[in-house]
Amino acid sequence: MTRLTAEWLARSETQTVCSVLVDAGFQALFVGGCVRNTLLGAPVSDIDIATDARPDQVIEISQKAGLHAVPTGIDHGTITVIANHIPHEITTFRRDVETDGRRAVVAYSDTPEEDAHRRDFTMNALYATPLGDVIDPLGGLTDLKARKVRFIDDAHARIKEDYLRILRFFRFHAWYGDPNEGMEPEGLAACAENSAGIETLSGERIGAEVKKLLSAADPAPSVAAMEQAGVLGQVLPGATAKTLPILVHVEEHQPSDPIRRLAALGGEDAARRLKLSRAEAKRLALLRGAIGSSVPPAELAYRENPQLAHDVVLLRWASFETPPPADWQAQIDAGQAAEFPIKAADLMPELSGPALGARLKQLEQRWIDSGFMLTRAELLA
Repeated sequence: MTRLTAEWLARSETQTVCSVLVDAGFQALFVGGCVRNTLLGAPVSDIDIATDARPDQVIEISQKAGLHAVPTGIDHGTITVIANHIPHEITTFRRDVETDGRRAVVAYSDTPEEDAHRRDFTMNALYATPLGDVIDPLGGLTDLKARKVRFIDDAHARIKEDYLRILRFFRFHAWYGDPNEGMEPEGLAACAENSAGIETLSGERIGAEVKKLLSAADPAPSVAAMEQAGVLGQVLPGATAKTLPILVHVEEHQPSDPIRRLAALGGEDAARRLKLSRAEAKRLALLRGAIGSSVPPAELAYRENPQLAHDVVLLRWASFETPPPADWQAQIDAGQAAEFPIKAADLMPELSGPALGARLKQLEQRWIDSGFMLTRAELLA
């Protein structure tokens, strides 16, 4: 018997939530990411509990125990129970009755075995008792140990229940798959054959999944497989994965940045298709516009910000496969620290209106081109 050991599992608040259900005669099983990530030694952020108690029973039991119950996803059987400010998502065992590729009509069930068959991948159909004993109805433990992302039962059927699972297949491989092994062939083929179904998904869901994929330590192999399967072109027409592995290499040990990596992919109308926020869309446009420009890093740092200048250096390095000058970081630092020495008042009253603005821009560019070295007196002379 495999048993979990983890700080979150031993936490008194979490054990209290489980005890409330068990003492009332119901099952309480940890499921999904908290079990999977603990077995992999990865961080756990969310605590999901599956139970045979119906949502109204979960609310009643929790409130009687003095816990705060919030019907965050009651249409899908999910109640968030909060103990000492720690949220626990409790979802009733379910089975799919009807699906249309975007959402499912579900019916409640009473066993983890039936609940497991409606999940996407075998590594996500792992359960654990409050003591940490792992329950594996579908052989997910073997796949997890092998770092194999495998659809449950028939891959085509799982995808047609929710076409977002195509993108999740590539995202899970990037995060949890064996980097030295190719993707599971049946799943990859099913993703390719059903890729047109992605058109039925909302841009918000697609964008969220793409950003999660690009946040992996090295998403390049998964994105390359997406391109070969025709999925990348379906998500972002015109995008290509060829620059991404070089960018990941030159990023070294820096934090993963999905927008920087999205800039490397290219593609048409990414901000609209992926429903990026205004800030994300603006940054993506600046990055893409600067990759092929001749604006030096120092000027980018001065005019925009040092992070954008840093990202552009990496993107140019990856795009043109040419290392930047050795002092590129010093250039960015200089641009960040630079302060234009001329004020509008220095040119008045001789100049005003558009002429004043044009002269300020001209002097500023001369100053930038000098490496920020020209003094106020030299510029005014």
